[in-house]
Amino acid sequence: MNHDQRPQSPYSGRWVALVRGRVVAQGGTPEQALRASQSSRHKEKPEIRFVSAAFTLPPILEKILTILPSQAEVYLVGGAVRDLLMNRLSPDFDFALPSSGISLARSVANSLNADFMVLDEERDTGRVVLTNEDGSFTYLDFAAFRGTTPMTDSRQALEEDLRDRDFTINALALNPRDMTIIDPLDGANDIRAKIIRACAPTSISHDPVRILRGVRQAVAFGFAIEKNTRTWMKEAAGGIEKVTVERLRDEVFKILGGPKASASLRALEMLGAMQHLMPELLEMKGVTQSPPHIHDVWTHTLSVLDHLDDLLSSLSPDFDAEKTSDLFMGLISLKIGRYREQIAAHMTKPLNPNRLHRSLLFLSALYHDVCKPSTKFADENGRIRFFDHDLKGAEVVAERARSFNLSNDEIERLDSIVRHHMRFHFFTERLLKESQPPSRKAIYRYFRDSGGAGVDLVLLALADVRGVWGNTLTQEIWAAYLDIARILLENYWERPKETVNPPRILDGNELMKELNLRPGRIVGQLLEFIRENQAAGKINSKDEAIESAREELAKIEAGL
Repeated sequence: MNHDQRPQSPYSGRWVALVRGRVVAQGGTPEQALRASQSSRHKEKPEIRFVSAAFTLPPILEKILTILPSQAEVYLVGGAVRDLLMNRLSPDFDFALPSSGISLARSVANSLNADFMVLDEERDTGRVVLTNEDGSFTYLDFAAFRGTTPMTDSRQALEEDLRDRDFTINALALNPRDMTIIDPLDGANDIRAKIIRACAPTSISHDPVRILRGVRQAVAFGFAIEKNTRTWMKEAAGGIEKVTVERLRDEVFKILGGPKASASLRALEMLGAMQHLMPELLEMKGVTQSPPHIHDVWTHTLSVLDHLDDLLSSLSPDFDAEKTSDLFMGLISLKIGRYREQIAAHMTKPLNPNRLHRSLLFLSALYHDVCKPSTKFADENGRIRFFDHDLKGAEVVAERARSFNLSNDEIERLDSIVRHHMRFHFFTERLLKESQPPSRKAIYRYFRDSGGAGVDLVLLALADVRGVWGNTLTQEIWAAYLDIARILLENYWERPKETVNPPRILDGNELMKELNLRPGRIVGQLLEFIRENQAAGKINSKDEAIESAREELAKIEAGL
């Protein structure tokens, strides 16, 4: 079902009215083309024809279309059609039909041997969930037309459904039977013009989450938000507080998981949306910092997001180090490039299957300095300090995570990243000042205390230092940071049983028996003492563990 690949016409994807073989009018729907022709050629009866759009259906969509009932009136709608016109691969597919959305979804799920769920019984919407080879999911949603038009006039009902959507670039439908496009609001023209335009003056106020969606799509596609639409977004910003937290959270995670997250956040701030979404972040604006910081706290935070984006790109398995002219990116390849595959695998393991690990890491970066405003003070030398901003920031990000209804694992990871984000900097400072790399015991404690966030902390620290220094960062400092990153990653992936998670030599029962102890806190304290010294290379056998524990117990009892 591949589409005809003829040279693209200026009327590609449009309905045209032909009189004696000549185009006399055009439109996004057959009715629009007909009305346009009648206004200038009212005495002539035109032929209405669709001019093929130049795109190719992706294989997964080809497969889906082959199993749809042959007589079913069903349309591919929304972002998937937009993506076809932009030659992008859509991650999900929405279908609209006059009725029986749930029933058709169940039938499609059975045919594809996929999972099925009722998404919205009131709106007759069913979802098919396809599990891809890499463990990700593709969602197929089947929904009855929205609106009040009687289903006896299905074409009019479809148009009403499309007009009720968010932006014109998403108000598109594809008829898979004849490969024609229904475009009542000229969304295809806005795609060509690279414009985000609301479908109606009330589109944003009726659903303010569309502010976030519009900003995200504008940044992702490199589009501009049309002037009136920007005005409507500003006017509707206060309505964000009435949107369900789950919908807001999902849009925030999509923004953080997409390209140029900092640009989206800047746009949300300018539109007045941030104060209704995550107001605690705005307190960072204008909070000055002492050198080597070159930015205020808010600008620094957005810079960290940019550098984190660049860092992950440079550490992707398909990155070509030969093509970069950035010396700092070249040093990344030299120092830690051998861990590209492991880092990529780490980033593909989300703590929640519905949210990207990348988004969670970017959320931690967004909040890593959130408590600098409340902890700021100047010491006797006039240098600005932010004592305990990491510990207090961990509490704030955990509170935000709970308000977003994130899972316990996600909350713990965010807390851990923000709480411990300064440790990497301390390692590097000691290396630069004293030429002392972290000891084996320090490496063990780093991974023990970070609770699974060790790799995330490495990535954040590298982005953080670039955000601190900007163009003033020296090769010496950057090389030191990469040396610490190499040491930590090397221990994590190449010597985990030596320093990161040494095997337990004896358990609590054995220790209590050998030292004549009763169950209690002291037993756990001694077991951890043993593991630390295993990691340090000072304990290598059960006998050594018992003897060392005996000596440590004597010190504890003596109050030393």
